[in-house]
Amino acid sequence: MTTKLIALVLLCLMSGTAMAQESKVTALMSKDLKENPGKEVLMITGAHAPGGSNAIHRHNAQAFIYVLEGSVVMQLKGGKQVTLTPGQTFYEGPDDVHVVDRNASATEPAKFLVFMIKDKGAPALGQQSDC
Repeated sequence: MTTKLIALVLLCLMSGTAMAQESKVTALMSKDLKENPGKEVLMITGAHAPGGSNAIHRHNAQAFIYVLEGSVVMQLKGGKQVTLTPGQTFYEGPDDVHVVDRNASATEPAKFLVFMIKDKGAPALGQQSDC
């Protein structure tokens, strides 16, 4: 099940315009939350190449983002665009639509850690029609 979940995360992150250079996603861990039956945690890293970005997407999870290096521009539908640098954080709820997710630099890479809490077995990202 974890392999399918990671494949779905990668597929949704990699779908989008051919012009944009998509982020590289690395799965770090997946763990059932025994104290919260029916919930699990997924931890990944994302890396945007210089000028890289992701297509519009939605997570079926609570997603906590922590910038490790470089700077990223994030925006949720209806929210303000923010530029984050190392040590800064960003949150996405299960119903939020992530409309901007890109590297702020055209010359330097950016890397971030994503920690998701979601329903066990549910995809971490909405189907493409939801993205």
